Amino acid sequence: MDESDALQQLSTSTTGLTSAVAKKRLEQYGENTLPQSRERSLFDIVLSQFSDFMILVLLLAAIISVLIGELQDTLAILFIVLVNALIGATQEFRAQKAVEALRAMSAPEAKVLRDTKTATLAASQLVPGDIVLLEAGNIVPADIRLLETQALLVDESALTGESLAVDKQPHKLNADDLVIGDRQNMLFKNTLVTRGVGRGLVVATGKSTEMGRIAQLLHTEPNVKTPLQQRLSVFGRYLAIAVIVICALIFGAGLVQGQPVILMLLTAISLAVAAIPEALPAVITISLALGARKLILHQALVRNLPAVETLGSVTYICTDKTGTLTQNKMHVEMVYTLAEGRGSLSSQQSELGQIMALSNDVTEVDGRAEGEATELALYAMAQEMGFIKVALEQTLPRVALIPFDSERKQMTTMHQKNTMHQKITVHQKNTAHQKAEAVVAYVKGAPEEVLAQCVEALQNGAVLPFKTGKVLSEAAALADEGYRVLALAKREFQTLPEVIDGQNIENNLTFLGLVALIDPPRPEAKQAVADCKSAGITPVMITGDHPGTAMAIAKRLGIASDPQQLASGKLLAQYSAAELTDKVASLRVYARVSPEQKLMIVKALQTRGEFVAMTGDGVNDAPALKRANIGVAMGKNGTDVARQASDMVLLDDDFATIVRAVKAGRRIFCNIHKFIKDTMSSNSGEIWTLFLAPFFALPIPLLPIHILWINLITDGLPGLAFSAEPAEPGLMRRPPRPPQENIFAHGTWQHILWIGLFVAALSLGSMAWALSRKVEYWQTIVFTVLTVSQLFHSIAVRSERESLLSIGLLTNRPMVVAVSMMFLLQMAVIYLPALNGIFHTMPLPFFDLMVCLGLSSLVLVAVELEKYLLRKGFIYNP
Repeated sequence: MDESDALQQLSTSTTGLTSAVAKKRLEQYGENTLPQSRERSLFDIVLSQFSDFMILVLLLAAIISVLIGELQDTLAILFIVLVNALIGATQEFRAQKAVEALRAMSAPEAKVLRDTKTATLAASQLVPGDIVLLEAGNIVPADIRLLETQALLVDESALTGESLAVDKQPHKLNADDLVIGDRQNMLFKNTLVTRGVGRGLVVATGKSTEMGRIAQLLHTEPNVKTPLQQRLSVFGRYLAIAVIVICALIFGAGLVQGQPVILMLLTAISLAVAAIPEALPAVITISLALGARKLILHQALVRNLPAVETLGSVTYICTDKTGTLTQNKMHVEMVYTLAEGRGSLSSQQSELGQIMALSNDVTEVDGRAEGEATELALYAMAQEMGFIKVALEQTLPRVALIPFDSERKQMTTMHQKNTMHQKITVHQKNTAHQKAEAVVAYVKGAPEEVLAQCVEALQNGAVLPFKTGKVLSEAAALADEGYRVLALAKREFQTLPEVIDGQNIENNLTFLGLVALIDPPRPEAKQAVADCKSAGITPVMITGDHPGTAMAIAKRLGIASDPQQLASGKLLAQYSAAELTDKVASLRVYARVSPEQKLMIVKALQTRGEFVAMTGDGVNDAPALKRANIGVAMGKNGTDVARQASDMVLLDDDFATIVRAVKAGRRIFCNIHKFIKDTMSSNSGEIWTLFLAPFFALPIPLLPIHILWINLITDGLPGLAFSAEPAEPGLMRRPPRPPQENIFAHGTWQHILWIGLFVAALSLGSMAWALSRKVEYWQTIVFTVLTVSQLFHSIAVRSERESLLSIGLLTNRPMVVAVSMMFLLQMAVIYLPALNGIFHTMPLPFFDLMVCLGLSSLVLVAVELEKYLLRKGFIYNP
């Protein structure tokens, strides 16, 4: 709208509202604050942590353990469950903290016109129709339509992702479908005024502002379960059903065989407890905690432990551009002159070097250059080539300045070629008595503005007539390649003009050259993108920056190569949810996107079955960070809101760190999977041994105490030792495991089945051998074979494919220590008289012990043979 229409729409005027009208509107619209978090009671939060099926199964196991007198098992299970509940409850507060951080960003006060007078009010009291006065350093207190501006620059990076401060102006915009980053006549709540002054009309407050809508999105977006949580939930259901069926069968078979009812009941219950891997949550928690500790060394801080494993399942990484893929520092990459075309700034190009060094407002503070990003880049490049501002100012002191504004789109500094000078500001007359010495005006700004004012050009030291077309085409080409382009020109005067303004100075210019600036990619980003692709992960750029800039960086890094892979926020606004779900498969770069669109992109990918990691640093990223399967916030330049909504924080804001974290996540999942494979194979061996014995007319092989002991020493320390297993070779050359994939996929259930049968065959064979010799210690033999074979199995499955000889026995020292300790404990149970009575065991003769150990070691041989056939491609390939 025109300014007058906007004022009329809100029934106000340029002198503001009266206190009476403002009071009524405050009752109508409410306070200018963001929505409060919906708090849950501590009891509700803790109680909700016990709704997972696997946790319920473990609690049932704890109750059964009490009934059969195994108090130690009960305490262990309860401890594990409580630790997991504590971790889960901690995560419940993350969304609430994110909104609290968003509220903390709000401006505490605002300068407004009330009753035609200027007043300072609490920002919470602003209402639509208020007239607000703003200056550099102010936090914008509401969404505001500008009415007047003077050199107004606003940092909107937290809201839009735009890396550079935005020029604002009050004039009507003809398009009605502009994304937030292109609404140049609007200011948005919680953004920061970095330069200039302005006056504007409040059009939205509280939850109706852009920031308010983001806060509401944070409330409404649910947390997404990790792949491991989903897989374990399914695993828990199937395991509970299987355990009930198997225990019922064994109980029935024992009764048919004529065994005592109490003995069979205790055996079935003991087997049920043994079949449930109660150490699994502990192994998972410890694996994740160790992984998180290692990630700290790689500059990744994990806020949500399950997120460590989630990284291993990521199929898409949606990354911000500025500061993550790029250095977040503007840099002069090349200059263009009519004489030399494109190239780098050289010490011979003295005019270009001087204008870059002098025509800026950069200052040195404690030895560090401070100023606007573009000017800092010009200053740094000039200094690098030997054009030092402080030294040049001795011979070319600044005597006048025409500041940049959004209408002229250029800035001019005027320098006198002697040391006697007096500074003149815009619109002032030169009334000082000065020597009539030459003055040079250095102009820099938008090419379309500066070039239109050029009449000649400097070429090989000669001044020639200037033709705009060729240089404008070059400027357009550079802009299409993603550069921010500035035109540099000069004009010389015999004496300082009396009137210093744009109309009088910025014409009849001599063209010097174009400067191409860009926020360059991080040196390691290109290799990190390549590593993603080789690992089967698709990197996607989502940014609030200009489409041309985004595509240029994407091409350099190998994220995209075809313009068809780019979509702007304006184009996304035309898609329905279903259309976007179809399109996202081919899109790799999204530019000028809104917070809702970022959220839509994440949802569309998830609808397609993708597991999405989302990076971000701004308030606008927070809803998408929360919705993504794993949200990754920036630690150096990110906002508190983004960090609170995330699962992981990059301390160095580096995309390559995400790739390293993905590798760590894959290793952790791989090790958890090895533990599940190991413990379920061990349980399978026990179940098959007990189940098949009656069919071979053999007595019950084990007592309940034996089953619980085997479960304790084979699932305990050896299971935890899997968390220390190094990464498998070629881990990052494999595609990610599909999120919906069952935990028993790729031959896992086949392995569990045949290893269980193989162990049962060894156990029942040793039992039959002992019974044929009519030795009293036959049960101790079965007990020993079952226990030691499972320890050998733990060593064998340390690698999915590689031989134990190739990975080395000592590469996982905790496993060696754990297995050795468990073997010594088993020997103590057999040979210490004090333990013989408790465990109903008898000492074994040396020959019989060697037979037991020899039979048990066959498990290691069998698994190594399986891995050999796997490497040769004769059997399933995980």
